[in-house]
Amino acid sequence: MPKTTENARQDFDELAWDRNDEEWEEAQKALRKKSLCRRLELLVAEKFGKPATWITPMIIGGFNNLYRIRVEDFSPDVLVRRPSVSQAQLPEEKTLREAVTAKYIQQNTKIPTPRVLFYSDFSDVGPFIIMERVENKSTLSHALTTPGVDRSITHALDPNISQTTLEDLYLKVANIILELSYHKFTRIGSLVEADDGSFFVGGRPITQNMSDMLQLANIPSAVFSPEYKTFKSSDEHYLNLAHGHLVQLIFQQNDLVKSADDCRNKYVTRQLFYQLAKQGRLSIFGFAEDNWSAQARTKTSKLLPAPSNSDSFRLYGDDLRPGNILINDANEVVSVIDWEFTYTAPTQFVLDSPWWLLLNTPEMWDAGIDDWVENYELRLETWLSAMKEAEENTTGSESKSTEFPLSAYMRESWETGRFWLTYAGRKSWAFDTVYWKYLDERFFGRREDHVEKDELWKTRAHLLSKGARDAMEPFVARKVDEMKERKLVEWDPEAARNRLKEVLLNGEVE
Repeated sequence: MPKTTENARQDFDELAWDRNDEEWEEAQKALRKKSLCRRLELLVAEKFGKPATWITPMIIGGFNNLYRIRVEDFSPDVLVRRPSVSQAQLPEEKTLREAVTAKYIQQNTKIPTPRVLFYSDFSDVGPFIIMERVENKSTLSHALTTPGVDRSITHALDPNISQTTLEDLYLKVANIILELSYHKFTRIGSLVEADDGSFFVGGRPITQNMSDMLQLANIPSAVFSPEYKTFKSSDEHYLNLAHGHLVQLIFQQNDLVKSADDCRNKYVTRQLFYQLAKQGRLSIFGFAEDNWSAQARTKTSKLLPAPSNSDSFRLYGDDLRPGNILINDANEVVSVIDWEFTYTAPTQFVLDSPWWLLLNTPEMWDAGIDDWVENYELRLETWLSAMKEAEENTTGSESKSTEFPLSAYMRESWETGRFWLTYAGRKSWAFDTVYWKYLDERFFGRREDHVEKDELWKTRAHLLSKGARDAMEPFVARKVDEMKERKLVEWDPEAARNRLKEVLLNGEVE
């Protein structure tokens, strides 16, 4: 059978995307006004009690804008980081969580990261972080990608990179991930700073997927967890992820669903994922405790044990990747930046090998997701070797130790498909392809051969709860009817919450 090269990512809402582009074009005009730069100078001068001068150029990023400011009698220069209007979602909350996470990393780990000097969710220039500027040559992503590549395009791993260079660069990141794994937390969510300067988990996880839903799918914010909601167990968090996938299907008005059968496919996968999360099965999938999956019934070798379901969680960054690791001329790491979308997560997340080994994501790989997997496996051994070296370098030399041998768990994660469970959980627009290709048969056993793509739902609909089965056709009919009118729906918050509750109740397991 020929390999598919179709885009494995489902479509965002094009109307939401267009609206976002229009708002961004308008917002950029304000960014360059001298009056804004002057207000930034005044903000920094007020905080330091000394004259401050903006140093051009301004740096426009994906979610934030950076302004370099020189403060009299202070070294180094500082950066004012402001969330981008229209691009950054939940800008006040996101800024606070990112600043506190960066402060925690800087104060409690060996990971080099810029020192946060001041931050606030309110000022004359909006939410901001003032941090030290770190001198650098480029990013680790540039060291890994093809030489001479246009810096404005998405990077991909240089296919001709030497093994020695790759091992060295992977090892630098392995050391960072290993250091992060030492730090445990008792709740899942975002870090908050107390009045006495201590840190605790006190806010909901701000994830990249959540940001995409708000920005590019027009999902009503009322259906997400409350701002200060945290989770006490991995099972609760997996259930929250399952909610997110259902939220996407319910509320993305345009472009996600292509036909009635496509809607049935998406409905069945999301309701099954929700059922498994509700039953507490996702947190043990692929571990020694897995006693439910079809894969577990055929495994002959003993698997490693699952992490605790409660009281022991790790920091995980959706956007922790080589593009956010700054290096100097000697390719040494000088700073790790952009801690937005970093939160305490189930330990299962850090037991997977990183998705970015090829720099680009599986759902956006030009040659298709099957080709991505082939290339990823070629580099995985190098990564695992680097992780093992990082572990061995710390053994006996430090008081810290990890209760989980990451290199062993990461190898097993790829073999069992746990890698894909985490990836599908975090990525609503990659969820469908990943579910059918890499999870469904591991969960429930082999499907019939030669099933057409649009009829995959027929092979698993019988596994749905009775409520979910009975509700499927009315749901599909409503969704197909919604497809007829391309518009951006502005939901009343209470109506949105009631609609979500209705779908979730239909999916409850008997």
